[in-house]
Amino acid sequence: MSYSPLLGSAFNRTKLRDAAHPCTFSGMCSMCTADCVGTCEIGLSAVRGADAVYPTTTGDNQVASEKQYPIDYSHFNINGRVFGAMGAEADSDKATIHDVNLETEIGTLHPVKLKLPIILPALIKLNWQDYFGGAAMAGVLTVIGEGAVTKDPTLRLENGKVVHCPKLKEFLDAFRKYYRGYGQIILQVNIDDDRIGVPEYAIKECGCEAIEIKFGQSAKGTQPVNRLATLEDALKAQQNGLLVIPDPSDPQVQERYKAGFGENFRSYGRLPMWDEESLCKRIEELRAIGLKNVYFKMAGYDPADLERVLRIASMAQVDMVTFDGAGGGSGYSPCKMMNEWCLPTVAMESELVQIMSRMEKEGLSLPHIAITGGFAMEDQVYKALAFGAPYVSAIGICRASMAAAMSAKKVGELIEAGNIPTELQRFGSTLDELFPDLRELRNIYGEEANNFSTGAIGVYSYLNRIAFGLKHFAALNRKFSLEYIDRSDIFPLTRDAKDLLDGKWMK
Repeated sequence: MSYSPLLGSAFNRTKLRDAAHPCTFSGMCSMCTADCVGTCEIGLSAVRGADAVYPTTTGDNQVASEKQYPIDYSHFNINGRVFGAMGAEADSDKATIHDVNLETEIGTLHPVKLKLPIILPALIKLNWQDYFGGAAMAGVLTVIGEGAVTKDPTLRLENGKVVHCPKLKEFLDAFRKYYRGYGQIILQVNIDDDRIGVPEYAIKECGCEAIEIKFGQSAKGTQPVNRLATLEDALKAQQNGLLVIPDPSDPQVQERYKAGFGENFRSYGRLPMWDEESLCKRIEELRAIGLKNVYFKMAGYDPADLERVLRIASMAQVDMVTFDGAGGGSGYSPCKMMNEWCLPTVAMESELVQIMSRMEKEGLSLPHIAITGGFAMEDQVYKALAFGAPYVSAIGICRASMAAAMSAKKVGELIEAGNIPTELQRFGSTLDELFPDLRELRNIYGEEANNFSTGAIGVYSYLNRIAFGLKHFAALNRKFSLEYIDRSDIFPLTRDAKDLLDGKWMK
């Protein structure tokens, strides 16, 4: 069998003409006929060329890996116990599901309190207002995605540095206006952002307190490439500090373009070339101008690179490193990269546990770790926390949280229109009937909660479901505080899962 999908994909709305008779090795139809208009990935590529490397359906959509990985968290089940209570008095009235404490704290120089061990990873598209706002309501971490300044049409650079970008403050304020003492909003920066002074502008002009330095993510191990439709678009991208090839400012290139010749203009995100010395120096510079918290974003690269990043994080007193494994997704990543590169999340976590154990034995200070890449429900979150214990502090939920923001926003619009979806009519027809967690938000924010966007309420409610589910699994194991969750709380169902637990998988 093949774990990879056939040459038809939701990424590009392609399909096999004869899906009943595929050649699973190539992914093509077993019989390719001359009269086919090319409905598959090959046919699309014949028309669109290099553009077909990336999804053509991004826009208002999200996309994620379509590959069926041979190992994931479903290869484990959750344990359960019937005696005692850890983290609570062994009293049936005092050790209930309600009494499980999910609060935690991450960070080094400036600790950050969380209501539950969740981070909403980098995003800057679709319904970002509710994504960030809901994170603040839930008291978790959230991240503004790389290249955020390019979303501002009024962006202005002088001498190659950002001097005007009011949109960035708008992103930060989407979280800050609901902040209640828990969680934090973090600005992610890539090498291009750093070159044009985004960190300095964000800290000095926008009051940004936390920055995440990006190495990569599971869906996109390289930096993004965008085709630029016109010469004007290419010149604007170049003026904003992006690397554009061919050079749109070259008169000969312009002449050939106007005559219909030459390469398509594309902006190329630069690959980071950081090392221990340059990174530590850069972090010191940013802390000197007011930065409080430093995060890293990493993916399931070569295990040697995983370890090197963790050692740099230890050296620089980085607050937390988020590791993104294969199986997740992004709004704009190469199709085959989403499916065919990077360690699967659970395999990556196994490597990280071994690395952190070695570092601990050396007496090094250990950064907090977050794991992300395909998580959507509380069972997956609990398994990952248990599998990564005692080194994994948080789990990242990106696409699912954005799905919650989008669907709840849509439901809110339908309530206003008096057109309640058939699937929800059994719960009622009013805002209070359909969103019972609004009552909890009023406890926190008062009557102001009545004016909250249903999208943000949806993110809060979705994370509330995750939290309630986690409490059930923790209580099932008689563990009433996060620090007691460990590997004894899960057991493997397959030989591969057992090898992962023992650190022997693929070795």
